Amino acid sequence: MVTRERRLDPGLIGLGDGLGLVAGVVLAVSSFTGWYTGEGEGVTISVLGWNTGILGKLVLFVGLAVVLVLLLRELGIEPPAALPQSLLTIGLGALATIFVLVRIISVPDDFFFANRGVGLWISLVAALAVIVAGLLQASEEL
Repeated sequence: MVTRERRLDPGLIGLGDGLGLVAGVVLAVSSFTGWYTGEGEGVTISVLGWNTGILGKLVLFVGLAVVLVLLLRELGIEPPAALPQSLLTIGLGALATIFVLVRIISVPDDFFFANRGVGLWISLVAALAVIVAGLLQASEEL
């Protein structure tokens, strides 16, 4: 990691960083929302993303990694020049998008009774927003 001088005022962050921070937090929190819902005998059942297997947990950790990368940047610590921060953000967003798309396409066998819930779609939007944030960061770096 290389330290750098701050190019912005302490209270100001770029549009890409701001979007990335919000999207990373939403992505992390979305793994605790209802990814699958179904009707039982008089009850509605909701399955959290955390309970859908390893992919639900990985979505949480990818969201936390996005937030950590952005916080380190604000503290003045950047990744090596060979790995720009915008590329790292885009990569994490792509990884999260793949994890969520797997859960959209393939419902785990344990939850055959359930349909896709709103939390799964929130996760997908947040993962795509992380990619957009990385693209905005790349445009700001030019």
